[in-house]
Amino acid sequence: MNLLTIFILAAALAMDAFAVSVTVGIILPRLSFRPIFRLSWHFGFFQFIMPILGWAAGFTVRKWIAAFDHWIAFGLLALIGGKMIYESLRNVSFKEKSDPTRGWSLVVLSIATSIDALAVGFTIAMLGVNILLPCVIIGLVAGLMTYIGLHLGRQLGKRFGRTMELIGGLILVAIGAKILLQHLTAA
Repeated sequence: MNLLTIFILAAALAMDAFAVSVTVGIILPRLSFRPIFRLSWHFGFFQFIMPILGWAAGFTVRKWIAAFDHWIAFGLLALIGGKMIYESLRNVSFKEKSDPTRGWSLVVLSIATSIDALAVGFTIAMLGVNILLPCVIIGLVAGLMTYIGLHLGRQLGKRFGRTMELIGGLILVAIGAKILLQHLTAA
């Protein structure tokens, strides 16, 4: 696996993290160092660690996880997206909302956006490729794309407000549905 292939793979895996970070950037009232660091670090770390877990698991658990990993990703993204849609329609102030860069929301989003990376780890194991360099690049690209997405989302949120929060929630549900449909149609 050459370096260009690794970067293309990393960019493809980072697209879900990018889309989610745009959504988070939209709903945060203020974009400061802490939420940027938390989301970028967690998304990058989970994108880094999930291929390692997939690689380590290799063929042993692949048959069990592959049967329902797409349902997990869909469920997690639909849950967070549904909550955002509900809050945007209910006209909830940010003080009443949970910060998606903290607590369980952060963990759930980190897992949901990195499940595809777990499958990539399985693939890398089958190819017999050294896992460390691809994982470092995948994690760094995801962290960078998250950073960019947060800032882009912030600009969209300033311009379009609550409408963008509703759209962001719909996007999360759509990403989950896309993952689910891709796996169901491939089966």
